[in-house]
Amino acid sequence: MEKLIAPSVLAADFGNLQRDIEMVNDSKADWFHIDIMDGVFVPNISFGMPVLKSIVQHAKKTVDVHLMIVDPDRYIETFADLGANILTVHYEACTHLHRTIQAIKAAGMKAGVALNPHTPIAVLEDIIHDLDLVCIMSVNPGFGGQSFIENTYKKVQQLKNLIEFNNASTLIEIDGGVTDQNANKLVEVGADVLVAGSFVFKSETPIETIENLKTIVN
Repeated sequence: MEKLIAPSVLAADFGNLQRDIEMVNDSKADWFHIDIMDGVFVPNISFGMPVLKSIVQHAKKTVDVHLMIVDPDRYIETFADLGANILTVHYEACTHLHRTIQAIKAAGMKAGVALNPHTPIAVLEDIIHDLDLVCIMSVNPGFGGQSFIENTYKKVQQLKNLIEFNNASTLIEIDGGVTDQNANKLVEVGADVLVAGSFVFKSETPIETIENLKTIVN
């Protein structure tokens, strides 16, 4: 399967958001990755529904929404209505994870679960078959521009083994600190989707940076 690149809109220039969205549309990127932060689950607030609505109006590619919020169940229908194609919730924020995943699918979206750096892969054993995507946090969630956590490679291998053992079709997404220096190794150990924020949007030539990442991983 072709490996996917998902620029993280959190790192875009919010003063020129439409320009940056159209840049991603024109690039070889596959998805838009959109982080929703509430200042409670993570120590930062990103943006909410009106901004997401504006992004979706201009986005011509898959919209991958990553909820870093408490009690995500309250907003599942809202994000479906706003046009999210994939909705990822944090394992650490969901008391009844199976119910949450089923609600996301019932709302017409693909369902993902994100794991913080300290959360072991084993917690997904009983639900891996229900997941379209697992997002491995390779930094502590809440802020862009952080350094990559090296233990991520081991976690990706463990997750890949779990998926294959259960004959599941779950995609593995990596979020945080992805660059051209670690992209190839991440794919080698099992990653399918690489989220890149600062590395793309802080680049002088983001379209070329995306194309280069795409070439590296495929």
